[in-house]
This record gives sequence, C-alpha cells and structure tokens, in this order.
Amino acid sequence: MDRWTLYELCVQSAPDVVALLRRAHGGAARTLAEDFAGSAAVSRAWVARGGRATAIDLDAGALERAARIEGLTTVCADVTERTPAVSSASDVVYVGNFSILYLKQRERLLAYLRLARERLASGGIFACDTYGGPAAFQLGAWRRERFLEDGTRVVSTWEHRAADPATAQVENVLHFRVEREGELLETFADAFVYRWRLWSIAELADALREVGFARHEVYANIHDPLASPRELDGDYSVCIVARG
Repeated sequence: MDRWTLYELCVQSAPDVVALLRRAHGGAARTLAEDFAGSAAVSRAWVARGGRATAIDLDAGALERAARIEGLTTVCADVTERTPAVSSASDVVYVGNFSILYLKQRERLLAYLRLARERLASGGIFACDTYGGPAAFQLGAWRRERFLEDGTRVVSTWEHRAADPATAQVENVLHFRVEREGELLETFADAFVYRWRLWSIAELADALREVGFARHEVYANIHDPLASPRELDGDYSVCIVARG
C-alpha cells in the first residue's frame, strides 16, 4: 500500500462523485477535466463509465497510476496558468478533494475560475467542493476505520493542526495506520498535509458570479441540489456546481 491507495480507500468515493457530476450536468456529458487531480481517481471512474477524461496535476508521480488507460489523458501542468495543455473544451471541469482551497488569494481564485469557465464546452458545468460548520476551525483529531476483505484494518486520522478564523487559514493533516490481526504493518504519519484558505459557500458563489457564471447549485449528496445553503445543519461537505 501507498498513501494514494489508502486515500482512495478511506477518503474518496470516485463513483459517487461521477454520479453527482453526471446528474448535475443533466445531459449526455462525455468529457471530464479533473483539475488538481492527484491520483486521478475520479477520471478513472469517469472513463470506466464510457467517457473520456483529462487528469491534470503538478505531481507526475501521483498521475502515474492513471497512465496508459484508454480514454484517459494525464497532463502534468499548473491548471491556474493558461497553457495549450489545459485548454481543450470539456463538458465538466471538476476540482475535488477541497483543492480549490489551495487558491488562497481571491485574485488567484478569480483568475483560475475565469480560465475554468473558458474551458467549458457549450452547456458544460464547473464543480468544486468545500467544507465548513462548527468544527471547521476547531483543533483536534477525528479517527475512522475501515476493514478490507483480507481482514486488514486501516485507521485514518483527520487532524486539524492549526486554524485561524480571522484569516480563514487552516492546516489539516491526514494520517494512516495499517494493521492485521493486531499487528502494526505500516504507519503513514503526515501522509498528506494541507495548508488551505477555507472558502465558504457564499464566498465561492460570489466568485463564480463575478467571473460570469449565471447560476450555481449546492449539492450535499448525489441526488438533488439544496434549495438554499441555509438548509445545511452542523458540519458539512458540499459540491458547488456552476453553469451558464
């Protein structure tokens, strides 16, 4: 196992993301651009359902597991810069795993969103996720466990290591511990360290409107958008979908 495999096992649900994106698009979406793609799990799930995908990330090593998959193109590039490698039109441009939060300055966020909008095919959608709620700036650690078919126990720990509500700057860390029959097999301390600017739903909605998107919807599940973000109660993780 490596940290990317553990991340996909414990954190991501790529098929659910693909289902949400296809439902939100509402048409026969064929092409996906996955920005800040990491190991390209969503792109791989998209292609498995018969579409074509382009996975873009700065980490060439993370993209390797998506190489040589028919219908999937990997691009090692900076999606915040205007380059030919990331300019092709797509039905869906998606930023997952809270990666939109890497864009810490509003000017940089707006610049990226303008580029993303330019890359949409007619009728296309842009989607990104964020999180929030009472625990967003609370320091501490939360543990989850998952058992694999061979009895392996994987414990993932999500740590809020630092947080400043005045600036919305946070540092979050993901750790993994792998055990079998009580024996420690591997530990991945600080497997992923994230230093983010926690954009709220309202802030992202304002930015999307400013760069020209006509409307947006907020999804807390793969089925239907919320009528209003005020429907959220407590801690949340949502996907914001913009179009037009």
